[in-house]
Amino acid sequence: MANEGIVWAINGPVVKGLNMSSFKVNEMVTVGNQKLIGEVVSIEGDIATVQVYEETEGLKTGEKIYSTGSPLSVTLGPGIVGNIFDGIERPLKIIQHISKNEFIPEGIGLLSLDDTKLWDVNILVKKGDKLKTGDVYATVQETKSVLHKLMVPYKLSGRVIEVKANGRYTINDTVVVLEKENKERVNLTLCSKWPIRRPRPVDKRLPLYKPLITGQRVIDTFYPIAKGGTVGLPGGFGTGKTVTQHQLAKWSDADIIVYVGCGERGNEMTNVLEEFPALTDPRTNRPLMERTILIANTSNMPVAAREASIYTGITLAEYYRDMGYDVALMADSTSRWAEALREISGRLEEMPAEEGYPAYLASRLAEFYERAGCVKTLGGNEATVTIIGAVSPPGGDFSEPVTQNTKRFVSTFLTLDKKLAHARHFPAINYLTSYSGYLSILKDWYEENVAPDMLGLRNKMVVLLKEEEKLNEIVQLVGEDVLPNDQALVLETARLIKKAFLQQNALHPEDTFVALEKQYKMLKVIDAFYESAMKCVKAGIPVSEIRKVEVLQDIYKMKFDIPNDNLELLDKLKDKVEESYSILRQKYE
Repeated sequence: MANEGIVWAINGPVVKGLNMSSFKVNEMVTVGNQKLIGEVVSIEGDIATVQVYEETEGLKTGEKIYSTGSPLSVTLGPGIVGNIFDGIERPLKIIQHISKNEFIPEGIGLLSLDDTKLWDVNILVKKGDKLKTGDVYATVQETKSVLHKLMVPYKLSGRVIEVKANGRYTINDTVVVLEKENKERVNLTLCSKWPIRRPRPVDKRLPLYKPLITGQRVIDTFYPIAKGGTVGLPGGFGTGKTVTQHQLAKWSDADIIVYVGCGERGNEMTNVLEEFPALTDPRTNRPLMERTILIANTSNMPVAAREASIYTGITLAEYYRDMGYDVALMADSTSRWAEALREISGRLEEMPAEEGYPAYLASRLAEFYERAGCVKTLGGNEATVTIIGAVSPPGGDFSEPVTQNTKRFVSTFLTLDKKLAHARHFPAINYLTSYSGYLSILKDWYEENVAPDMLGLRNKMVVLLKEEEKLNEIVQLVGEDVLPNDQALVLETARLIKKAFLQQNALHPEDTFVALEKQYKMLKVIDAFYESAMKCVKAGIPVSEIRKVEVLQDIYKMKFDIPNDNLELLDKLKDKVEESYSILRQKYE
């Protein structure tokens, strides 16, 4: 018989229960007559504190709290990809069908994957085979883009004694029976459960060595992300966090995208839910949702479910990683998740730290970002989980605790700038305050796969941008006309880098995604301009004359005019730049 407790006190999503000494911390429970889903967060003697993931309105003292005997877990199996869940993996489409209300009704239970849908299952094992943790015993074509691999659960091994024929099965049907060494029989179905707060185990962690290609020039060239890396994306309201994450979701070369909307405004989450199903996957020309998982938790949903949503998302990401896929998780935004932590901490009457956040904010953020990485899975595959966490600091104040603590635990920090956004420079990633800790790690990959001087060129452009920032202070005081020609050329080149390279149009067919080779050749063209123009400056030619050369306009337009599949035109443009400024020098000589 399940353990029973009694509701003693109610404080929003936090419920205190009596007679609960036999319960366990992190155990999932059902609360009250409506069977609200909750989790035990602390036990002191006979009194336990339960975090409830649904509205507690109408709950009364004296109602029963029932044990489930397991921690808060998600169901893992076919039907996850292409679905839209709430923060504890309840499918919103099914809830909408069941409920006549516009909101999620209380007491609907822990719905999960559709257990009536039949899946075409291909069994890969035969009677007598020996299986261990991580071995694939069957596959299901979950979507056109994703082959779902059914793996032997953790800490389980044995000999196959029974196998069903290939055919159509529901997620709860047994397809393989294993016999353990102690002769105990274990039924393998199409699904398993995993506690969301526990990282899924791996064979070993591997060093990061390859980039996540996004097609966004400011990221791929200036501040690259490693596959399996961690990214912080802070920015105030209106700086383009969501658009940037949409671009990364659509164009990054991850196999699976997990998008967690943890506590965003209802209208923003509605935009995501409307736009993502309409997006086309550039790899397959099919809907992007065929390799996307959406977890939607708006700011008016129960606050405790918002806190859990980020763990649900990373658990689903790890599950597909274990199949051998490269997964990218977008969390939008971790600030709302931290606010949920703060509210629950207040209800638990814990001592607050800076700005009211709990003292364990930093450790919770660290635990989340540590679940990223490049690993060798228990099944022997190399796979990655990359975490990209947006941060929404109030008023764009990057000194607040969530931004500062995120900065401690991520290796790429892409700061979105309000001034750039107001100047219609998108992506509005500040090219001076952003940084990537992966440049040295990815140096060999860029040298082997793009060009030996790729990062050298990148460094040269960053130096020019930093010089321009210093010169701008002088220009604001005395004007550009007083600058010597070599410094005026730095300003002109920096303007070219910003307009022709860093600024990118997400709505233009040629500019929305740019291959790495094109990015490199665009840099070569800009470098050719700078070197050729510097020779003109040294020959005494004023920058005003250098600006008049027609080829300069061709450089500004190259990102739109030259397609990804005809990069020879960039080589010709580079030659034309050098030739045009050579002719200019000859005129003055």
